[in-house]
Formats: sequence, structure tokens, C-alpha cells
Amino acid sequence: MYKIFGNPNEKIVKKLQPLLDEINGLESSMQSKSDDELRLLTESFKKKLTLEDKSMSKEKIEKILEEILPEAFAVVREAVKRALGKRLYDVQLIGGIVLHRGQIAEMKTGEGKTFVATAPLYLNALTGKGVQLVTVNDYLSRVGAGWMAPVYYLLGMSTGVIVHETAYIYDPDFTDDSQYDERLKHFRQVTRREAYQADILYGTNNEFGFDYLRDNMVTSLDQMAQRELSYAIVDEIDSILIDEARTPLIISAPAEESTEKYYKFAGLVNRLKENEDYNVDEKMRSATLTEAGIAKMEKWLGVENIYTTGGIADVHHIEQALKAYALFKLDRDYIVKEGEVIIVDEFTGRLMHGRRYSDGLHQAIEAKEGVKIQRESQTLATVTFQNYFRMYSKLSGMTGTADRKSVV
Repeated sequence: MYKIFGNPNEKIVKKLQPLLDEINGLESSMQSKSDDELRLLTESFKKKLTLEDKSMSKEKIEKILEEILPEAFAVVREAVKRALGKRLYDVQLIGGIVLHRGQIAEMKTGEGKTFVATAPLYLNALTGKGVQLVTVNDYLSRVGAGWMAPVYYLLGMSTGVIVHETAYIYDPDFTDDSQYDERLKHFRQVTRREAYQADILYGTNNEFGFDYLRDNMVTSLDQMAQRELSYAIVDEIDSILIDEARTPLIISAPAEESTEKYYKFAGLVNRLKENEDYNVDEKMRSATLTEAGIAKMEKWLGVENIYTTGGIADVHHIEQALKAYALFKLDRDYIVKEGEVIIVDEFTGRLMHGRRYSDGLHQAIEAKEGVKIQRESQTLATVTFQNYFRMYSKLSGMTGTADRKSVV
């Protein structure tokens, strides 16, 4: 197909060549400027974005960013050279342009993804709304922030990083030799809220996602850590937005539900008869009470209508108790070991230690087997990675397998 129609990616890169030439044409003028003059350029860029009407549209902001892109990228290239002794390659600048425009850049191993993100992060941070670089683990967050913070500092930008539920801000005048990671020795520990006020913030998808959930549980706005979700670059974006797209982040707490109800309903469903009091659908993995079964339950409970007297909670307990009794079998779906119900993986047959069925089903099975019931967890807040990142005004990403993923 490529031989006949050509590689579409190469066509896109070719269209970016005039912009790259403009950036390269500014290199000599940037070399002649002092550090203070480079920092003043940052202030002039910000003024172009803030002296306008503060209510200007997203389209207007993007238009201004496109106008200053060549100069801003040239500034970053010079800052990288001075702070780190390295020069950004043309391919890295092209990748940066793609990231700035909210697209996915396929960067092969060795092309320096850490450097590619530097220019677009700087450019979009000029809006004053704060930008984030999202990594898949804490190590990559520490590497990225620790390595690039001196570059941003030279240009008058602050850098933060969130690792292990701890937040830091880069401060070259601060030194902490006790840090477990050498890269963080010049990072001051700060509050979560202070870290989010940094111009550029590094962290993992989990940290950002859970901060969002915690912010939605606070009682006042001044307790929130995050600010507007403006722009983010997601490293290994295929892993986060495809492989783990529907993975939910969940904040839960022990429920206050009495465990006695589980034992009570487990004893009652044992007295029911299949095909008379309830029906089982093995294919759908469901068990439902018949009219006769409902009548018996109401009689045993001494109520006129289980759907109104006990409320939805009691009906849910009955349904889960029936499901545990009729569908889940000992030594097939689970085992009981040392007074604990352990799930058996239906595909591999392996024991899934630490995993529990949700919605009270695990407690219903524990009641059925007569073991100690562990308190049920109640979900307080949840969001998937896909839905969380969708809230950013502009999102881009890097991966080494973009073309293959798109074909699949």
C-alpha cells in the first residue's frame, strides 16, 4: 500500500519542513542572547497571551501559540544546549510540533522522547494554565522532571513532580542529599496543591487520576489540588488509552452494612427449590426468584412486600445470596482455605489471592460457607483513564508503536 500511495506520515512530516526551517533559522540569534534575555522572551510570550481579552476563545489562544511556536521552540533548543549540553535534533522538534497540535507522535527507541516533549510543554505552559506530562511509572516521572527541570528554570518556568503520593517542586538553591533518588535532590517537598500550581508537572496516570477523584470528594474549593485540565502529553499513550482504557480507578471505604443480614439471607435461600422458587440461567450467570419464591421469602421475613418494606438494599442482599447459592460452587469457582474464601480463575484455575467479588457477592459466599464475613467495600468515587483524559482541553501522546496500533 505504501509503495502505491506513499507513506501518509512522510507527507505530514514534509508539510512541517517549512516550520522546521523557520525554527532552525532562529538558532544563531538565540545563541547570541544571554540567559536573562532568554528568560525575558518567556515573559514577552506570556504577555502576548495575557494582554489579550482574558475571555478569548480556545481557537484564538491556539492561533497565538502557532504564531510564537518557531521562536519558542528555538528558545527551548538553546536552553537545552546551555543547561544540559545537548542540542535538540530536527526529528525531535518535528515530534514536538506534532505533540503541540494535539496529535500522537511515533518516536522510535533512541529518538529521545524525554527531549521531544520539552518544547511543546514549554509552549503550552505559556498560557499560565499549567501542563502535565503523564508517564506510566514513578521512575519515568523522576527521570523526566529531574533531567528537564534545569531547562525550564533557565527559561523562568517552574517544574513539579508527583511520586509515591508525595509532591515536589524544583529549586536549584535547595539540596536534600537524603533523597532516595539523586534526581530529586534539588526538589523541595510541597503540598499537592502547590505542585499543581507549577508551570510543568510530571506524574503517573494513576496519581493524576486519583487526585481528580479526591478533588471530587472535598467539601470546599480551597481543598482541591488540581486546577483546570488544560494540556497533557501522555507517554506510552497506546498503553494508557487503548490497553488500559477501561481500567477504573476506584476510591472505596468500608461499608457500614451489618454482616448479620448476609447470614440471615444465606439461611433462607437454602430452603428454596430450583425451578419452583427460582430459575437459573447458566449462560447469563443469573438466578431469579419466581412468584412462588418471592411469596416464600415474604412469609419467612414476615413482610407484605419485600420490594417496599425492606427497600432496595434487602432485595439486593436476597439476589446476591441466591446467586451465591445457585451459581457459585465450592472447589470450582472458589475454595475455602484457613477460613477465607479465595476465588479460582475460571480460565487458568489459579487461586486469585487478594481478589474479591464486588457488590456484596463475596460476603454472600462467605455467609453461605459459614466463614467470617469481611466488611464490604463501598465505592466512593471512580473514573476510567479514558474518561479522565477526555476532560483535558488538548491531549497528545508519544509511543513507539503508533502505526501498528492504528493498523490493528
